[in-house]
Amino acid sequence: MKNSLVSAALLLAFGAQAQTAPTGAASAPPPPPFTFFVTSVGGGNGANYGGLAGADAHCQKLADAAGTPYKTWRAYLSTQGAGGVNARDRIGRGPWTNVRGQVIARDVAHLHGDTLELAQLGSNLTRNTALTEKGERPKAAGDTPNEHDILTGSAPDGRAFPDGADKTCSNYTSGAEDGAVQLGHFDRTGGGNASWNSAHPSRGCSQPKLVSTGGAGLLYCFVAN
Repeated sequence: MKNSLVSAALLLAFGAQAQTAPTGAASAPPPPPFTFFVTSVGGGNGANYGGLAGADAHCQKLADAAGTPYKTWRAYLSTQGAGGVNARDRIGRGPWTNVRGQVIARDVAHLHGDTLELAQLGSNLTRNTALTEKGERPKAAGDTPNEHDILTGSAPDGRAFPDGADKTCSNYTSGAEDGAVQLGHFDRTGGGNASWNSAHPSRGCSQPKLVSTGGAGLLYCFVAN
């Protein structure tokens, strides 16, 4: 009987200690909601997104599915011709962070290296930070298949090309075998041109042509704050 009482007392004491014992250091707070991502999937019809509105809607759809609170997502795309717009003018002021909370760029000037100092510094949009809304890295050069081409329709400074040769697949309304759209390399690799937003044109506007060039019709998406 005495042993039973002692055992019971020890169990009670241990239980009280377990309830009051510290649980260790507090876990780090989660990163704030992300404001930049590469789309995990394309629209499925090559460069044809139904124009800028359709591309923006694709960004918004994926962002909503990932649980972000932001309601103004923009695809990083420039358009040509009458009423043409520059990608850099559509995406807000920044800063922009990925799913892991890593800063991609402080502002538009940093993103595009507008000054010599910023150009030397470079943005933080790289193979390891250009993540999808799911926190995954798209397939890069060296992966199978290579999907490092991202649709931008933009020159390196983030602006539209002068009127002339179409670099936007008819402002993202064509999925034809011919035509072209300017592409960037999210992994910053590819011969002598490692530009994230203006590496080379595609071989056509259809999904098979984008795939054969080295992509899947993916987009960069930014919160336009």
